[in-house]
Amino acid sequence: QLQASGGGLVQAGDSLTLSCAASGRIFTSSALGWFRQAPGKQRNFVASISWGDSRTHYADSVKGRFTISKDRVKNTVYLHMNSLKPEDTAVYFCARRSGSLYVTHWEDYSGWGQGTQVTVSS
Repeated sequence: QLQASGGGLVQAGDSLTLSCAASGRIFTSSALGWFRQAPGKQRNFVASISWGDSRTHYADSVKGRFTISKDRVKNTVYLHMNSLKPEDTAVYFCARRSGSLYVTHWEDYSGWGQGTQVTVSS
C-alpha cells in the first residue's frame, strides 16, 4: 500500500513537495507513479519513476515544473512541485506497477491509498 502526504493550500507560483511512503518491498522492476484527480474529472497521470534506475517520465502539463524522485532507504517517492498553477488543484495519489514507467493509465497501477489534497489559489 502507498500513502501520499504533504498536500496543502498554496498560492499560485508557490512550491510544494508531496511524499509517498510505501509499505513492503518494492522490486527494482517496479515503477512508482503520481496521479491527480480534480473534482468531476478522471484520474490523470502526472509523473513516474523506475525504482531500479530512477528513469523518469512526466505529463506534458507538468514537465519543467514538477520533479519526481525517490529514496530507496526510506521506501519513499517524492513529487517536488514548483510554479504551481490553479489548474494543478486536485487530489494527488501515488501507486505502483510492475514494468514500464511509461505506462500512464491509472488502471495499470495498483496499491492506491488515500490521496492528498493540493489546492492552488490564484
